[in-house]
Amino acid sequence: MLIKTSPDEIQNFLVDASNTKGYCDAVYFPESREDIIEILKKANEEKTFVTTSGNHTGLTGSGVPRGGIVISTEKLNKILEINIDKGYAIVQPGVILADFLEKVKNKNFLYPPDPTEDKCFIGGTVATNASGAKTFKYGPTRNYVDELEIILADGDTLNLKRGVQKAEGFKLKLKTESHKEISLDIPDFEMPHTKNASGYFCKNNMDAIDLFIGSEGTLGVITKIKLIIIPAPEKLISCVVFFNEEKNALGFLEKARQLSYQTREIHQSNTIDALALEFFDEGALSFLAKDFSQLPANAKAAIWFEQEINKDNEDTILELWMNLITEFKGDEESAWFSLTENDKKNIKGFRHAISWKINEYMAGKGFRKLGTDVAVPYNKFEEIYFYAKKEVTKAGIKFVNYGHFGDAHMHLNMLAETKEQFELGSKLYGVICRKAIELGGTVSAEHGIGKNKTAYLLEMYGEKNIGKMVGVKKKLDPNLILGIENIFNRKFL
Repeated sequence: MLIKTSPDEIQNFLVDASNTKGYCDAVYFPESREDIIEILKKANEEKTFVTTSGNHTGLTGSGVPRGGIVISTEKLNKILEINIDKGYAIVQPGVILADFLEKVKNKNFLYPPDPTEDKCFIGGTVATNASGAKTFKYGPTRNYVDELEIILADGDTLNLKRGVQKAEGFKLKLKTESHKEISLDIPDFEMPHTKNASGYFCKNNMDAIDLFIGSEGTLGVITKIKLIIIPAPEKLISCVVFFNEEKNALGFLEKARQLSYQTREIHQSNTIDALALEFFDEGALSFLAKDFSQLPANAKAAIWFEQEINKDNEDTILELWMNLITEFKGDEESAWFSLTENDKKNIKGFRHAISWKINEYMAGKGFRKLGTDVAVPYNKFEEIYFYAKKEVTKAGIKFVNYGHFGDAHMHLNMLAETKEQFELGSKLYGVICRKAIELGGTVSAEHGIGKNKTAYLLEMYGEKNIGKMVGVKKKLDPNLILGIENIFNRKFL
């Protein structure tokens, strides 16, 4: 097993895509489950902090160490099985999502979770319950995790299969591979009724596997994952529509969302049912204009939508979308429709460019990313959208706003140009998070809490409920070595 300690060799493990920085003594590169058991047993005995690292694509600092050692999962990168007949795949945590998607696609299957950054490791997507554009129809990573093999802090192994180990009310009993029993009191707070990746998943009669999905490396190290895969759609409509007025774009999105949910409720197949509904404001379009010269100069907003279709309903569904575009005065002439595989790649490139270009911009200024990840109930979305926009405009900070608006999920990114603007933007970030909480939403819809949002999680759930979550961690990690500063501030440990 390779171990690196030289500062020159471990620099990549001390920063993530948000430009959050850290430090550690060594990085370990295990090649097997047994290597991880060995590392954790020694670390637990010596009470050494352990941070599990993916491919450094995170945006909250969860994979960035604050002392101790790092376990890199990059050598645990095998796709162990793809079973088309039974609709599942078994992978190690270091498999790159893009590689997995391609393998599954070649078998005419689909793994629905669609994080924007597809160079991430699958283990990282499970650890953060990642989601993306297709979440609007299919839901987050959690919905597609069927089994997990997890090494606990003391080196013992926990094997979880969905539907087998369930809580009785808020009491959960787990049995490890060595037959040790662990009794947990699941926190009894109510999670927001939105897309949510804030803290531990806690629910009455919950499935045990859901506690570990989204736990951000604080409860164990994932070594094997069984995922659900589904048959790929026959065809796909993908389109970016531009609007000369922002209110028309928001109206288009709201109606498309309503129609999509109505379609699912009555189980129709020949009408609007969006796979993805994404929004870009005028600032986002301006930010991308240098790289996408075909963007209309007068556009105030854009919507990207996708829908699965087949040869029988293609014309009907396309006509319905065109009618909706016309109703809300979208620009049909400048709209980008995917007619070829290359068109689809270009549209995907446009959608994904905004995120990495913001990361690059902020890192170039020497700042950590200031991008919100809030989601609220659908009927409160326009309230938080206009509230956030007003507050940041008033502060005089340049910003872009985009994201999964179909899920009432907003990525408002402040583009600070000076230290003073960054400090002011950091305060406004908190203001926007508090507004989301006030509206019954979440401070993190998809990126997790990591090290950067612990204060906002405390505001969201309160000290008493944070204490209950910490109680779960202490039962599974008594020496408090795993994922230090992820989810919880040290003062609670």
